[in-house]
Amino acid sequence: MKPITVFIVDDHFLVIEGIQAMLQNETGLQVIGHASSSSSCISFLQQHQPDVILMDINLGQESGIELCKIVKDKYPQIMILALSTFNQFSFIDKMMENGASGYLLKNAERTEITEAIKQAIKGGTYLSREVNETLKAVEEGRNDKPALTRREKEVLELIADGLNSQEIAEKLFIGVSTIDTHRKNLLAKFNVKNTASLIRIAAKLQMI
Repeated sequence: MKPITVFIVDDHFLVIEGIQAMLQNETGLQVIGHASSSSSCISFLQQHQPDVILMDINLGQESGIELCKIVKDKYPQIMILALSTFNQFSFIDKMMENGASGYLLKNAERTEITEAIKQAIKGGTYLSREVNETLKAVEEGRNDKPALTRREKEVLELIADGLNSQEIAEKLFIGVSTIDTHRKNLLAKFNVKNTASLIRIAAKLQMI
């Protein structure tokens, strides 16, 4: 029986290696390649079409959500499973709207990933338990608050106080580059493009 072919799209090589290691001995599955950007993914698909793509939704400066739509428009037979650290309704909703067959968090174990792949091949939809809980919370009218680390909460509060990256770095005794990384993560988690929108949404959600 022909194995289910799997392609991984993620901008962190350690994640790619981890998934490959988890799936390499799984009967009936074969990882046939990986990409770290939208362009490299599209180039690969011009030559090979896998059965399933495990796709990160945040590819550095690029959007896996947009890539999902591009791939599904051109190759509708390829099943796409979102793989993300972000468990917010806005990301889940957009990914599913763009044709994804499921949404997994990066803490997923091997059995969950393989089950999601098999469900997708059968034409089904797979959502991890935490994702289902997020969707249920939204349906029940609870706020869709992004989950922040302790450090991200500190940085968010200092941004709201009007401090720049240099000032925040000095106050928290960490490097400016680390603060910039936290800023990027905050923008991604709140699904906004600038600091003004970040502060507006965080205030609306009563997180500052």
